[in-house]
Amino acid sequence: MNIGIYIYNHSEVLDFSGPFEVFSTASRGCRDNDPFLVFLIGETGKAVTARAGYRVIPHYGFGDHPFIDVLVVAGGVHDDEMYKIAVIDWIAQQAKTAEIVASVCTGAFLLAEAGLLQGRQVTTHWQDVDNLRTRYPDLTVTDGCRWVDEGNILTSGGISAGIDMSLHLVARLRSPALARKTARQMEYDWTEDALR
Repeated sequence: MNIGIYIYNHSEVLDFSGPFEVFSTASRGCRDNDPFLVFLIGETGKAVTARAGYRVIPHYGFGDHPFIDVLVVAGGVHDDEMYKIAVIDWIAQQAKTAEIVASVCTGAFLLAEAGLLQGRQVTTHWQDVDNLRTRYPDLTVTDGCRWVDEGNILTSGGISAGIDMSLHLVARLRSPALARKTARQMEYDWTEDALR
């Protein structure tokens, strides 16, 4: 499965690095095949400056990435992204063909702006819960949980919660045993239950 992670200037580093590590470690842990091909996507494919000046060169831009089975949208300082029509349209288009669309932290705002969260139960970083509720009153915004699984749409709380959600996806898409093996390899204390 192709796992595409969308990043942009001022993305939270662990929001994209955590899921990247989970899916790439899960692939290394399989004896028979590589179940996940994980890659970073930026709007243009040029270098992105994430939080604290962390510079990253995405593997692809909007115009040249492979088919995406699972799209993960990172959070961070997302305000500029909310007003980029090309970004919101691209997310909406990917959702039409991807099996799963997920967000980490404030990435939920981008999914909501793309019209993907209407009428759904969702979550985000605890500091942004009230803002998400106010801006998108048709959502059921849940706090006090690590992630929310709504079938083809998943949202997670902030930063490290994206690792828990990604491990949950490994368990769902492949097996709980592989997810636990991945967490152990990462020396990560996986919160398997969505509740904190």
